[in-house]
Amino acid sequence: MTTENPFFRGSTLPYELPPFADIRLEHYSPAFDAGFTEHLAEIKAIAESPEPATFENTIVAMERAGTLLNRAALVFFAQTSSDTSDALQALEQDVNPRWAAHMDAINLDAALFARIDDLHERREQLGLSEVEQRLLEKHHLNFVRGGAKLSPADKDRFKQLNEQLAALSTDFDRNLLAANKAGQQVFDSAEQLAGMSADAVAAAKENGEAVGLPGKYVISLKNFSNQTELAALDDREARHRLLTASLERAWETNGPIAVRMAKLRAERAAMLGFGSYSEYAVQDRTAKTTAAVEDLMTRLIPAAVANAAKEAEALRAHLPAGQSLEAWDWTYYSEKVRLAEYDVDSEALRPYLELDSVLVNGVFHAAELVYGVTFEARPDLVAYHPDVRVWEVFDADGAGIGLFLGDFYARGSKRGGAWMTNYVDQSGLLGQAPVVVNNLNVAKPPAGEPALLTWDEVRTLFHEFGHALHGLFSDVQYPTFSGTNTPRDFVEYPSQVNEMWAEWPDVLATYAKHYRTGEPVPADLLERMAEADKFGQGFATVEILCAVMLDWAWHTLPAGTDPGDPKEFEAAALKRYGLLVPEIPSRYRSSYFSHIWGNDYCAGYYSYLWSEVLDKDTVDWFKEGVAQGRSIRESGEAFRRAVLSRGGSVDLMAAFAEFRGRAPEVEPMLRARGLAD
Repeated sequence: MTTENPFFRGSTLPYELPPFADIRLEHYSPAFDAGFTEHLAEIKAIAESPEPATFENTIVAMERAGTLLNRAALVFFAQTSSDTSDALQALEQDVNPRWAAHMDAINLDAALFARIDDLHERREQLGLSEVEQRLLEKHHLNFVRGGAKLSPADKDRFKQLNEQLAALSTDFDRNLLAANKAGQQVFDSAEQLAGMSADAVAAAKENGEAVGLPGKYVISLKNFSNQTELAALDDREARHRLLTASLERAWETNGPIAVRMAKLRAERAAMLGFGSYSEYAVQDRTAKTTAAVEDLMTRLIPAAVANAAKEAEALRAHLPAGQSLEAWDWTYYSEKVRLAEYDVDSEALRPYLELDSVLVNGVFHAAELVYGVTFEARPDLVAYHPDVRVWEVFDADGAGIGLFLGDFYARGSKRGGAWMTNYVDQSGLLGQAPVVVNNLNVAKPPAGEPALLTWDEVRTLFHEFGHALHGLFSDVQYPTFSGTNTPRDFVEYPSQVNEMWAEWPDVLATYAKHYRTGEPVPADLLERMAEADKFGQGFATVEILCAVMLDWAWHTLPAGTDPGDPKEFEAAALKRYGLLVPEIPSRYRSSYFSHIWGNDYCAGYYSYLWSEVLDKDTVDWFKEGVAQGRSIRESGEAFRRAVLSRGGSVDLMAAFAEFRGRAPEVEPMLRARGLAD
């Protein structure tokens, strides 16, 4: 097995791309078993070294340790998100608690922490560079936050909490995948989907074939509340049915898990001396304090709700006589307003937004325009699923940077949403270049037909590629600081900046062409789209604020507090924050909020709005540069050098000020969301 298992020998493919063609299910368990054992042996050698602790024999040695385990884990956890199966889910249930126990065995190792603590005490006398000192401080803080200073009895309880949380997180994602499948909406005829574009109807029929319902038209649930089809479906009852399925999924299975995880997290935070999990979470982020987060959110909430109320009045003017405005009507009648007031028809826009054109002539073209990088398709390199494509990325001087994988289509084996992850982390210490993947959930069209995107999906594609660039441009020495390994409330910033290029005139003109005729999108469309987007900012801001404050409510609970019924807790939280707007459901409800229960955005969903402050200020900086005669490439190089290449190796707010010339200002974000007044 050692000789046959690809994880044991490492990859000989370009950039150490995992040898997906050789990896089988039965390879994972032996790789994890050996990886855990090998990593603990390496850690033991460091902890029990007879030599006095030095930066090299302790901190750098830890950075080098765990190669086999890391290699297997990066592939495994990516696959369980992108292309899972019953067997993989069963294995994940076993691996996640073991992973938590393994990390506790390291973080709670008294001998190891003693060496790190000794170095930390002497850090000013060690002659370390700024990056080395930052790495030492990062490891020390991680150990303290990981329970290193707890008593032996408390360490035992701490380990129990971590193992329980890991198991519950796995259960949450498994339940959600099942609930998404159970909640898919089945229609008998194309007529029931009136209002949707022909390609969207064809995709629903193709989806029916894919899920074993030939001849039916199936809309699968995406991992957010307001399903995109709600904007087009003429049949009001179909809209009601679709939104209800979305809002009510997984409550029976995941509602109790949310309650249990919130209580366990609060208990764990209290053991470390924090009043709530949110206090624990922000300590290691750019926000630093819960008050800073709450100050921004409370500034946004009243203005957003007032803005949404104005939008609601505009929608009611388009309703049939006697009909009230309901949640399943909002996006549908928003399209009516967009068409009547701004002459923007979202469905008519889709033929200009063909996936490959948006990707190659939009996303890739923008990256070349701003950063000088180019992309070469590598069909010779096999990915983990036939739908996944591979590109090699080259710098402006022709040097190879790494590999980019694109996995754009929805399927039953993939979790909902969109995300970026790494298969190989860039590291100078380990001599590794990055291999990154973007996942989306675009409906796959019938064979030979184009995949036509909504404008939101275009933005998502640019957004996720911003994360990919953050990983690809990483140029750091130590794996701990690689790429997107930054504070949670900073990591969305580069990806949100990349969204700006979707609307940049030179980029839009290159990719937004009719997939049949090649005709460019109407010249004045960008201006009309921008005006229409301003109209929808009340809804969009309330929707995301609801999710932000639900996350915050769950994670500001003091230890020992029982949230009670999860639905009632949710409603009470939104009412308390002034966000109980019946016509605008939260972007995520607690039972399918995988960001905070299945991933690591717990007490961190505010990051999207927090990062948007930096994002909009940076967009202004790019535009100011053009007005001042600075080229886009010059600005791109400055942004890449100051932010994208440095991962978590520097003080990131200082890095922002380095190229911006000052601290961030909130006004650009308020203007962009229509909240400046």
